[in-house]
Amino acid sequence: MGVRFQLNSDLPHHLALAGPTASGKTAAALALAQAWPVEIISVDSALVYRGMDIGTAKPTAAELAAVPHHLINIRDPLQAYSAAEFVADARRLMTDITARGKLPLLVGGTMLYFKALRDGLDDMPRADPAIRADIEARAARVGWPALHAELAQVDPVTAARLAPADSQRISRALEVYHISGQPLSSFQTRQSGQNDAPIHDPDSLLISLEPQDRAWLHQRIAQRFDAMLAAGFLDEVKALRARGDLHPDLPSMRCVGYRQAWEYLNAHETRGLAGVPHMSELRDKGIFATRQLAKRQITWLRAMPQRQVVACDAPDALEQVLALTKRFIEGRP
Repeated sequence: MGVRFQLNSDLPHHLALAGPTASGKTAAALALAQAWPVEIISVDSALVYRGMDIGTAKPTAAELAAVPHHLINIRDPLQAYSAAEFVADARRLMTDITARGKLPLLVGGTMLYFKALRDGLDDMPRADPAIRADIEARAARVGWPALHAELAQVDPVTAARLAPADSQRISRALEVYHISGQPLSSFQTRQSGQNDAPIHDPDSLLISLEPQDRAWLHQRIAQRFDAMLAAGFLDEVKALRARGDLHPDLPSMRCVGYRQAWEYLNAHETRGLAGVPHMSELRDKGIFATRQLAKRQITWLRAMPQRQVVACDAPDALEQVLALTKRFIEGRP
C-alpha cells in the first residue's frame, strides 16, 4: 500500500482504539485493518487467557486470521499477567511491527494498560503478607463493600474505579495505603501531570468509542451476554472448573462474567434443589457486573484528555473512525 511507519524516540508511531465493553471496538479495528497495513495489539487483561473465549468475546478464528493479532492466548488461566508485563510486551511488539513497515493498532478496554503504556508505572510498595492477611480478615468480618467504603475515605480516586465487591483490587489499594501512607492513585498519576490538558501528539492517536446514550450500551451488553449464554458460556466455565487447579480468587476467574458463572455453578453443587438459583439470576448478575465494568471504563477514558471521542452509537461512527485515522496517517491535524 506504499505506507511505512517510522519509530520516534519514545513510542513508535501508533494508533489506539479504546472504549467500554460492547462499544464496537473489534468491528472498527477490522475495518481499519482492511484500509491500512496494521497489526493489532490487544489491550485486554482477559483476552490473554487461553480457554476463555466465549465469556471474553474473544475475536473469532476468522477474525484472528484476517489480520495479525498479538497478546491474545498468551497465558494459562492459572498465571497472572501484570500491567508492567503488558508495557514491556507492547513496546517490543510496537517496535517489531513498525520494523515490518506496518502500523501498530492497540485495541481494547483495559484502561490501566493504556495509561501505563503512555505514562509509565511508578514503583509501588511490594506486597506485605501480614498487612494483606489483616485486610482479608477484616473483609471476612465486615464484607468487601465495607472495605470499599474505607478505601473511599483514603483514596476516593481509586475507589471510584472499583466495584464494591472487587476484593483483589480493594485489598491491594488498601495494602499500598497502609504500607506507604499514600493512596494508590498517587502512584498511578505522578508521571501523568503532562496530560492534565489536551495535547496534540503527531506520533499517536487515541480514538475513544463512547456512547451518547448509556441505554444503547446497556442494550448491547445484554444482547452480548445472552449470545454468550447461547454459545455455551456455562459449559466453558464448567470445563475450567473441571481442571481442578483453578479457583475463584485468581485474576482470570475474577473477570466479569466468569466470577458470576463460577458462583452460579458453585451454588448448584453446594445447595439443595430448593436453593439453586435460576438461570435468570446468573443473567441479571452478569449483565449488571458488565454494566459496572463499562461505567468504570468510561470513567478512565474521561481522564484521558488526549483522546478523540467518537460516539459509538452514532450511525456514522465507523466512518468517523476511518476519517480520523486517515487524517492521522496523512499527518494532518
